[in-house]
Amino acid sequence: MDNHNFSAEQLKEVLITQGAVSNQEFDTYLQEAKEHNTDLLQFLESRKIISEPQLYRLIADFFKVPFIDLKGRAIRKDILLLIPEPIAQAHRVVAFDQTETELKIAALNPRDLEIFDFLGKKSGREVSVFLTTPSGVNDVLKSYHKGLKAEFGVIGAPGGEAPAANGTPQDLKELAQDLPVIRIVDTLLEYAIYEGASDIHIEPGEKEVSIRYRIDGILRNVMTLPKPAHAGVIARIKILADLKLDEHRLPQDGRFKVSGSDYNVSLRVSIIPTFDGEKVVLRLLNEKAQLLTLEQLGIQVRPLEIVKRNIAKPHGMILVTGPTGSGKTTTLYTILSILNTPEVNISTIEDPIEYRMPRVNQSQVNPKIGYTFATGLRAFLRQDPNIIMVGEIRDGETAEIAVHAAMTGHLVLSTLHTNDAVTSLPRLVEMGVPSFLIGSTTNVIIAQRLVRKICQKCIYSYTLDQKGIKELEKALDLQSLIKVLEREKIITPGKQTVASLLFYRGKGCRECNQEGYKGRIGIYEVLEVTPEIQSLIIKNANADELFKAAIKQEMLSIMEDGFIKAKNGVTSVEEVLRVTQE
Repeated sequence: MDNHNFSAEQLKEVLITQGAVSNQEFDTYLQEAKEHNTDLLQFLESRKIISEPQLYRLIADFFKVPFIDLKGRAIRKDILLLIPEPIAQAHRVVAFDQTETELKIAALNPRDLEIFDFLGKKSGREVSVFLTTPSGVNDVLKSYHKGLKAEFGVIGAPGGEAPAANGTPQDLKELAQDLPVIRIVDTLLEYAIYEGASDIHIEPGEKEVSIRYRIDGILRNVMTLPKPAHAGVIARIKILADLKLDEHRLPQDGRFKVSGSDYNVSLRVSIIPTFDGEKVVLRLLNEKAQLLTLEQLGIQVRPLEIVKRNIAKPHGMILVTGPTGSGKTTTLYTILSILNTPEVNISTIEDPIEYRMPRVNQSQVNPKIGYTFATGLRAFLRQDPNIIMVGEIRDGETAEIAVHAAMTGHLVLSTLHTNDAVTSLPRLVEMGVPSFLIGSTTNVIIAQRLVRKICQKCIYSYTLDQKGIKELEKALDLQSLIKVLEREKIITPGKQTVASLLFYRGKGCRECNQEGYKGRIGIYEVLEVTPEIQSLIIKNANADELFKAAIKQEMLSIMEDGFIKAKNGVTSVEEVLRVTQE
């Protein structure tokens, strides 16, 4: 049973106000529950102090919402399905009745207003909220699955077998137009957009199909479908993305768009054959996504000045580096939006175009017809641009043209796949670009990662114990970290030790789906190519020598920037270590 909806303080208020227990009794029960290491509600139930329905009736009275007991109640299938399964699962809400104008829903948290609003818009009816019990909700959730299984049994061949995935295009087309299939795919897309997911993974197993969303960089299970649903869902996605329905042995790539009143999302579809059937990954790019400022991205004050100073230069190279999914493109677009004035001509070559920007000439690579980063970049130079953005420098040819463009008076922005800022310089040398050219054209290199932000609704502070400090010392030099925190005026010099530093975590609440995190922010390392660094590059210095020189110039490393954010309660120590140790 989950009592995540109510804190001990709220329960105390409910039970005492409603006269169920006295103040003293409540404190005793709370203490005993802690000693037995059990949930307070479970403890009260096991001691027969109060039953689940009684308790939720009291909570309903307290919040002045009607109570409904769903135990053993049969709900019509068309009403149940008004709330898609993933939403019902995640928010513990179910629809149990409706009229022309009203949708009656049962929930465990009468204050989950955002989701009620979403359901009202979706159903086009006025939503009435009833409180129910956790076991009541669990009962109803089980019937979703039974319903789906039955439905796909009916669609399938006699005996409830799924239609073979390798049926004729006509069979598959009919399958893709089946109502339950359309409903599942629509729900998956709509709910992914609502939850702010960046990717949807549809993975077939031997007996069922699991669906996961990547939210804030972490994959989460959303729902499982009966195996017979797989062929229809895949066929539906192929039709949307204009892919070959009867091709099951080769990978396929495609794209399509979904739009609503407040979103305009383009989806990249990638399908690969696996042992149990085709696996699909959909990447969501919200074209209406708000562009952030460099401050909102989370760049600290001093590095920010370096970035601003270097993007104001009329030519040279600005590189953003980091692994896949570290937010490099977002940083590039943010810089482009600052540079995007009527006085300059900006051209980009991307793979794919992720955001649409007014006044910017955006072009997309198409390797099938030989239109690569290098060919696009060559053609651009004949178009008199001031600023060029190249999605990624992947090979020597692109690197060479980019460096020459930067040398001949263009400002070039691009990304590289390296782990930190200094490694980018030797990487370009490996690609065959002469080191003196790299030294003289590179203005600034920004390396980055994304960390999850602590949910501000359930944040709490703690200090590290001896064991925690020992663990940390294995990963980094704590003494020099304290010095950096003092230098950056995060802590008062000479006043604090590692043991006295306050760090933060999230407990996990409804707001953040019990994760303790909500949203993400970047941690950065900004390396300015000063005359000292330039002379080291020309001498072909290795990454270690470059790093020492950069630290001497007081460059904040990614790890240090992460710790400043952990110290300020933006993220947690665990999160910084997770993304920097990968």
